[in-house]
Amino acid sequence: MADRIRVLIVDDILETRDHLAKLLGFESDVDVVGMAPSGEEAIAQATKLLPDVILMDINMPDMDGITATERLSSQVPTAGVVMMSVQGEADYLRRSMLAGAREFLVKPFSSDELTASIRQVYSREKEEAGRAVVTAAARNAGSAELGTVVAVFSPKGGVGRTTIAVNLAVVSVTELNKKVVLVDGSFQFGDVAVLLNLDPKDKSMFELVSNLEAGGDADAVETYTVTHSSGVRVILAPPSPEMADVITSTGVKRVVEALRQRYELVVIDCAAWFNDITLGILDLADIVLVVLTLEMTSIKNIRLFLEVAETLGYQDKIRLVLNRADTTLGIRLADVEHSIGRKVDNTIVSDGRAVVYALNRGVPFVLSNREAQVSQDVLRLATAVTGNRQSSEDDRKATQKGKSLFARR
Repeated sequence: MADRIRVLIVDDILETRDHLAKLLGFESDVDVVGMAPSGEEAIAQATKLLPDVILMDINMPDMDGITATERLSSQVPTAGVVMMSVQGEADYLRRSMLAGAREFLVKPFSSDELTASIRQVYSREKEEAGRAVVTAAARNAGSAELGTVVAVFSPKGGVGRTTIAVNLAVVSVTELNKKVVLVDGSFQFGDVAVLLNLDPKDKSMFELVSNLEAGGDADAVETYTVTHSSGVRVILAPPSPEMADVITSTGVKRVVEALRQRYELVVIDCAAWFNDITLGILDLADIVLVVLTLEMTSIKNIRLFLEVAETLGYQDKIRLVLNRADTTLGIRLADVEHSIGRKVDNTIVSDGRAVVYALNRGVPFVLSNREAQVSQDVLRLATAVTGNRQSSEDDRKATQKGKSLFARR
């Protein structure tokens, strides 16, 4: 018999609690184990009942849902919280995530939205708990060392995230001799295929996840990759945006787990927004490269992301990468670090001519102009990410010539 999801409903309105309980009563895999009218009562019941998922209203008189969620995160860490609110503003979403909520539903929502959120949160929490056990068991059994998963992310578009991800993957193969797979994680409007001049045809994440969801074997994952001339294996985004709707967080996690068993380095170009899939990728990643630029909007978004990242436990695997670091926009590196409360780990210079020329040709600049400072900066980033202790001769020469304007000394 399949596991049943134990749900606790928290809302100060009796009619709402009863309505939600009735909706969930039609689901064969869901058990409503309790209902609470307040935040205090929710904490008391959750510590006793140990539910899998808690439906939490955000506005309650004695203790609001955000405060209750913060306390539950430490007292009942195994329970995933789905926040419910009539307000859909970004500030409510951000505060809920900072408190530890894993989903956010705006009232009124449909029965399908409700059950989908519950199942997604349950699956995510269960898989995250099981992944650590499986990984430890595999290593204890003497299995080959798992590859490093690097997620390249930015909470703002237009900062060069995809360009960095593509060139990082390519230089790791050509200069550091790593076995690398690059995943385009921006499933609606991914640009990896353009930057590498590849034709998606019938090989993309859409076909791969569809195959896995239909019961396919994860061992066949490599048959859905496209090989670039540099030697990088690539899993492309679907050729049509609507195909992204069928790609699930569970399917993507299975893909990433299969890839890390076969490749030394898995580079994932993430979409520039939070959703279930992006959070799943960040959960799995060993290193999260967070890209920012010397612009106030980028700095503001990075500061907000770092707050969320600390709550989600990502802070130890984040490395900040300042792109276009030598541009003169009136903002200094010291100003950036003071604003976000954290040091920048790596810098990459701006070289519009080399970068745009490479982009328009579909040839990564680490191949077309490997002597350029921007290429050497990406090589240093790859060296740091892969833990490669032997820098190339070209890297040493570039270091002797001088570092980029904001390079660490």
